[in-house]
Amino acid sequence: MADYDVLVLGEINVDLIFRAEEVMPVFGQELLVDDMALTMGSSSVIFACGAARLGLKVGFVGVVGDDEFGQFMLREMAARDIDVAPVIVDPATKTGITVSLSTAADRALLTYAGSIAALTTGRVDRALFDRARHVHIGAYFLQDGLREGLPELLAEARSRGLTVSLDTGFDPRETWDGGLQETLAQVDVFMPNAVEAPAIAGAATPDAALAALAEQIPVVAVKLGAEGAIARQSGETVRTVPPAVDVVDTTGAGDSFDAGFVYGYLADWPLERTLRLACACGALTTRIPGGTNGQPALAEALAAIDGVDD
Repeated sequence: MADYDVLVLGEINVDLIFRAEEVMPVFGQELLVDDMALTMGSSSVIFACGAARLGLKVGFVGVVGDDEFGQFMLREMAARDIDVAPVIVDPATKTGITVSLSTAADRALLTYAGSIAALTTGRVDRALFDRARHVHIGAYFLQDGLREGLPELLAEARSRGLTVSLDTGFDPRETWDGGLQETLAQVDVFMPNAVEAPAIAGAATPDAALAALAEQIPVVAVKLGAEGAIARQSGETVRTVPPAVDVVDTTGAGDSFDAGFVYGYLADWPLERTLRLACACGALTTRIPGGTNGQPALAEALAAIDGVDD
């Protein structure tokens, strides 16, 4: 038995979330919001929390600063059954932070990278690959330090029998490159959203992007927000819609989707059921503010898709 079902190589930062009905920041003005929360952030951490909540054993490789935000993240991650022993505490950097203005419909983000860019392939202990079944990479375009040498690192993981999943997140530079094609050659499961997939594939629509990406990657799932998702594996294409929920905060919905999809993939479920679980995990997390507070346990997610506790 592996120590980890999933080993996450990812960024670690806090989220400071402001919530409002309809607020647009304007320079020179002070505006009031309805609520705020300091919570765990980062695509990779939210994914890790979602995977652990579903019952997967999760280890995390990342970097934090030797500061209050870093200690907050380590405490909160450990409290959610994530093994943070491989996390590096680096006094030479500051823990990253994302400030989010969130409404029920969408969100706007400001990020200070700090330790987000501090993880490099040279800081990843290869011995951890012998303790895991699967590697997940989140926020590819934010992890400036990790991209160099990543294809070779993932090739080594796969040579040891691990499978690999990737969620690039949005590219703030909008180049949609940074060695991505070489990295995708080492990816088994790719989970972009409806904006990212066409940009990466050079396609006009998410459906066209799915078809193009599936030519080079074994499993591709494209997230469509409130419309659900589409996925393709071994020539089979499926699409599904999420269960109806009262949306409060969309923070982390895509990362929670990823956790559900990876759960189904590792369990060797049929693609259609895997996609339904992923959509349920993404939808259910939006009921409660913050990226992790509403993440469902497996029984709750299964009840949302078919009322059966497997």
